[in-house]
Amino acid sequence: MPKAGAGRIDITPSGPIWMAGYAARIKPSEGVLAPLWAKALAIEDGKGHRAVFVTTDLIGLPREITDVVSAQAIDKYKLERSGIVFNSSHTHTGPVVRGNLSVMGAQTPEQRQIVAAYGEELKTKLLGVIGAALADLSPATLAFDYGAAEFAANRRQLTDKGVIIGVNPNGPMDHKVPVLRVTAPNGKVRAILFGYACHNTTLTAEFFQLSGDYAGFAQAAVERQFPDAVALFVLLCGGDQNPNPRSKLELAEQHGSALGAEVARVVRTPMQPVSGRLRSAYQLADLPFAPHTKEGYERDLQDKNIFKVRRAEMMLKLYEERREPRRLQYPVQAIRFDKGFTFIALGGEVVIDYSLWVQREWPRERLIVAGYSNDVACYIPSARVLREGGYEAVDSMIYYGQPGPFTEEVEPRIQDMVRQVMKRVSK
Repeated sequence: MPKAGAGRIDITPSGPIWMAGYAARIKPSEGVLAPLWAKALAIEDGKGHRAVFVTTDLIGLPREITDVVSAQAIDKYKLERSGIVFNSSHTHTGPVVRGNLSVMGAQTPEQRQIVAAYGEELKTKLLGVIGAALADLSPATLAFDYGAAEFAANRRQLTDKGVIIGVNPNGPMDHKVPVLRVTAPNGKVRAILFGYACHNTTLTAEFFQLSGDYAGFAQAAVERQFPDAVALFVLLCGGDQNPNPRSKLELAEQHGSALGAEVARVVRTPMQPVSGRLRSAYQLADLPFAPHTKEGYERDLQDKNIFKVRRAEMMLKLYEERREPRRLQYPVQAIRFDKGFTFIALGGEVVIDYSLWVQREWPRERLIVAGYSNDVACYIPSARVLREGGYEAVDSMIYYGQPGPFTEEVEPRIQDMVRQVMKRVSK
């Protein structure tokens, strides 16, 4: 019989901190609307193979945090890197967690010190919540199934002037809500892991209180329905999906309530059993950036966009140090039970095309295809999105401090790596 354990820890900043997600913000946070959490679900199969799913109410964790925490967990708890996945809800009402190279957010030494201190505290808490979940391991029954929620909308609106962020009812979407239920031998629900492919951007730039947006409200709603359970939210491939409608607090609560109610409904159904051997694989792909030059960034120094200027300054410094970035190391991970459940974790802000491709490629697998996992370094567009242009393909790279867009090799390289990790976990 498999074992499972869950833990949680409050990761709400203790005071005002620069918030992540919107370039329009010009001041730090102002209080807390709802606490932010890091949660962990540990699972062990009958042979002792283990996996730990770590979820966070944050914009996205960089490798400078996840690499450190996973190395500590490997040393302290004898885990394997392939069996540890970090996912972030991408709330836009959470703190900045990226390092000082980010062109958006905290820019003064005092603000950067607060962000850096929070990052160090976060490493300690993430290791702690992994330990708490492992300490909670006990016999459990796992089950998996899908629900659906309708509030996500494709946001890449095609116009005569190009692609804008709006609402595109004809664009690709995926409204499925995958749900993993963990119950004790006596039938009590102990943990619920669920996902949805939609940005946590119901609360827009004018909101300055910290919260988990709709995902935070959804987790709270599930835990009210199942008071003995830890509810963990996983953001799927929602890079080009927005809540619709949005920009009001009551809408974040409404979306969270609808998602939580659907998860609770699925949990109360028989669901499909999950069993068998647990296997995992983790690899890095090289994603090439489009060619760029020092002269191009020198011209950008004269741009009216302050974020473009900051990106140019950063790139020119890297050119001087002969460290100009030509590719991104990109994490791809798979965790699979022989019977009933496969979790594919992709780094970055992944557009929905990748999830739809995975589902076509492995139609018999019951899947969670997550983006925002292990490293959120930038948007990850498909070849289609790159050809269309727009924010996810081009402009977002400025705010992430990346040199520019990827080449169209990005899609086949990620697909090839997904095939490789799936082959390893399916042996």
